[in-house]
Parts: sequence; structure tokens; C-alpha cells
Amino acid sequence: MKYKYSESLKNNFDFQFVYKNGKSYANKYLVMYVLENSIKRNRLGISVSKKVGNSVVRHKVTRLIRESYRLHENIFNSGLDIVVIARNSASNLSYFEIESALLHLAKLHHIVDEEIRQ
Repeated sequence: MKYKYSESLKNNFDFQFVYKNGKSYANKYLVMYVLENSIKRNRLGISVSKKVGNSVVRHKVTRLIRESYRLHENIFNSGLDIVVIARNSASNLSYFEIESALLHLAKLHHIVDEEIRQ
């Protein structure tokens, strides 16, 4: 397994840049924007608005998204800025539903290496 290290997208400018220039796909629970960056590693940004729920719910959804990305990081291509936006319907999902939604969007973007997966 090749080791990768991801950073977080933190400042608003980076999020706006990915929204403006990236390509997006969506499913029932998540929206994913992807844009190639000039560094060799991925940067993950997660956005969960107040529409999804109170702070406890929002932090739970954020943790689930981050963890499902972390556990599958080895199959993601490198050099990408990825912004994941949780939709209202994501508020009461289990880890496995979030994981499935995230991998579904990654496949639509063609940013996962299918051979490594199974």
C-alpha cells in the first residue's frame, strides 16, 4: 500500500476557487467538487451547513465523511483538491451510507483506482 498524506482545505478562498473552477457531481446525500492542484497530495475540504442540523449533528457528519475518506485514501488519485458538501438528507446516515455515497461520487469523478479496491 502506498502511503499518502492529505491536508485539509481551510480558508474560504480555497473553497471558493474549487467551487468556481472544479467539476461537481452529486448524489442524494453529498455533493463533491474536484479540482487538480499543483501539489502531489490531496486536500480535503468538508462543508456541512446549519441546514443539516445542530452543531452535534454537523460535527458527526463531518467526522463520518473525513473517516470514510481516510480509510479509502489509498485508492484516491493524488494531486486533487476535493470539497465534499453534505446535503440535508445526510443528517441521520450511518457510517456505511456516508462511505457508500462518497465512493459513488469518487467513481463518477474517475478519481479512484478501481484495481486496488477489491
